Amino acid sequence: MMLHVENVTAGYNGKDIVHQVTFSVPKGEFFGIIGPNGSGKTTLLRSISGELSVKSGKLTVMDRPIQSFSSKERARRIAVLPQHNETAFDYSVKETVALGRYPYYEGFFKQSSKRDDEVVEMVMGETGIAQFAEQSLGNLSGGERQRVFLAKALAQEPELLLLDEPTNHLDLSYQMKLLELIKERTIDKKLTVVAILHDLNLASLYCDRLMLLNEGKCEALGTPIEVMNDANLKKVYGIPLHRHTHPRVAKPLIALMPEEKAEEQSLEHVTIETTENMMVVRSPFPLKTLSSALVGGGFNWATTFVNRHVDKNYNCSEAKQEYIRYLCANRLNITGTVGMMTAALLEDAGMKSIQNEECRVLAIVTAGTSNSVDISRSWEYAAGTMKVGTINIWVFVEGELTEEAFTQAMMTATEAKTKALALEQIIDRNSGTVATGTSTDSMCIAATQTGKKIEYAGTITPVGKWIGKAVFDALIEAIQNYKRRREEL
Repeated sequence: MMLHVENVTAGYNGKDIVHQVTFSVPKGEFFGIIGPNGSGKTTLLRSISGELSVKSGKLTVMDRPIQSFSSKERARRIAVLPQHNETAFDYSVKETVALGRYPYYEGFFKQSSKRDDEVVEMVMGETGIAQFAEQSLGNLSGGERQRVFLAKALAQEPELLLLDEPTNHLDLSYQMKLLELIKERTIDKKLTVVAILHDLNLASLYCDRLMLLNEGKCEALGTPIEVMNDANLKKVYGIPLHRHTHPRVAKPLIALMPEEKAEEQSLEHVTIETTENMMVVRSPFPLKTLSSALVGGGFNWATTFVNRHVDKNYNCSEAKQEYIRYLCANRLNITGTVGMMTAALLEDAGMKSIQNEECRVLAIVTAGTSNSVDISRSWEYAAGTMKVGTINIWVFVEGELTEEAFTQAMMTATEAKTKALALEQIIDRNSGTVATGTSTDSMCIAATQTGKKIEYAGTITPVGKWIGKAVFDALIEAIQNYKRRREEL
């Protein structure tokens, strides 16, 4: 075990700051310490480095008590990047970094070797400070100096690297570059890192494990997913924090939750404008959305909802890019828009608004069902033979939906769609069975996120049953309008 801390108590001037903390860090792990100001993070790190003697408990590095290392041996094994760095002399950047090689200097005059010079050049390149090599340290910005001191620590070629807020003063790009560099060293060179990090999202992304300190005690210890839950964070930080999932890696992301409730918003302020080629629903305030739309898909916030009519023979290999160009040409804000396409005529749209003591829901549906498909038989279609058909469903809800409720609302609306298709006897022409949808259906659930908290939106919940009715009625209307127009041709 690279580092073992067992029941360690430490502090200053007779006052205990850290109380009986226990944890271990294996070789090659990136271990993070998080917690509010005054929770004992720096005191603990100073104890690990040997700078501060522990009052009680056991602290070993590589199975040896930290006090057993000579100062030179300790400098070769352990490097420290403190929160604040000061230098008494006006060294150049290269001279400052070279100080990290001092534990390796041999001979009476303590001169550097070729190996020492190579290491200095290497870490300056890795930390992006080579261009400052001959500049005075005093002429650099705070972020640039921070990178210099990190290079100095890396020049020691330590086995254990202790970092106290290493991203202090760095802009976002250098924060990530610095932590990427450190993370690579834990993987490639088995460097062990113990770092104090204030940015919870950076701690989540780069640390293998975390310890959450609260008033000098270990509140939680484990992976970021295990430690960073809403209950732990609210207890320690004393403010509402909410955990989300990262879109690319299995790590949590933490969002600040404002104490003030937003002013309650109503769907009565939503407007609908329809032309031959475009139906635009506009909201004067952002709505949180979950959609399978071509533009603005996934979870998003939007004020504009566009259902665009295209010719049934529309074929574009870059449909999303073409749609974005279309929105720009019509002076619509891409970042605040959810956009779908349909070959159905917009005049055939069905619409259902429901308002009662339980909820307020608006459903808008367009349906072109000539190429409907039975999902249980879709495997029978040869590749490329399925023609385009589209049912677009828009559901607007007044209330604050949880993420679970958004997902359940989609399920509820899908069940309502399937029932409407069965009632109208929409048939999959390939199999001769009742269709469950069309080949390119799309759906959007949008909520005001103010007012009543809606935990669930399944089929029998107060909100779910009205979502189901609104979608069912709107789709029936759209299908009947579609059928009527085709009969008149």
